[in-house]
Amino acid sequence: MTTTPTAAASGQAAAATRVALVTGASGGIGRAVAERLAADGDAVVVLYSGGRQRADETVAAITGRGGRAIALGADIADETEMAAVFDRTEQEFGGVDVVVNTAGLMFLAPVAELDLADLDRMHRVNIRGSFVVSQLAARRLRAGGALINFSTSVTRLQQPGYAGYAASKGAVEAMTLILARELRGRDITVNAVAPGPTDTPLFTQGKPQEVIDHIAGLNPMQRLGTPADIAETVAFLAGPGGRWTNGQTLYANGGAA
Repeated sequence: MTTTPTAAASGQAAAATRVALVTGASGGIGRAVAERLAADGDAVVVLYSGGRQRADETVAAITGRGGRAIALGADIADETEMAAVFDRTEQEFGGVDVVVNTAGLMFLAPVAELDLADLDRMHRVNIRGSFVVSQLAARRLRAGGALINFSTSVTRLQQPGYAGYAASKGAVEAMTLILARELRGRDITVNAVAPGPTDTPLFTQGKPQEVIDHIAGLNPMQRLGTPADIAETVAFLAGPGGRWTNGQTLYANGGAA
């Protein structure tokens, strides 16, 4: 595990009332989520895998607005590294109240053509990684906490080429909804957010502009989602207004079928 501390973090740790750990927070939806939760007053751990510079930029954006944040690097599918992340979070801020697991991989190809090595990589990050993070969250979230995993609207859109990715996210939904029932009596909510097509590199990379425009036009809102759109859904689930929403998958997709 690698660490990027900030002076604003440890010096104000005692003042933090809620602490959020966000995986995949160096860019895209993860960064938007980290900044949105920081705007609500949460101290934020920005977890990254390979994007240390971007993670530092996320931390700088938060602390530049008076928030509290640190960046930590780890492989979410490695239980030892992730346990160390939870340890460090507790050392810096006193505990963990919100865990948002946005980290994921997506490789697209028809079933007949998908490279099984790519399938294995998606399963390691999307399924094992989500399970490791969920397991640690189940053990270490404080009462009143929230775990928010990430699925995808493709699980019900049945788009050709997405079978491997959708299968991995279907597994995430299953573990999420079961965990919500397993945590009976703990005052911890467990939900999944299922974005539709969102304007991030994960979605747009490798797609011609005419394909992107076509997909955007299929939505009743006539556009792609933005990371900020998804971050608002996460903020609802993580905040006081979302305490009665538990064991659910919320489709944040602008009305896509």
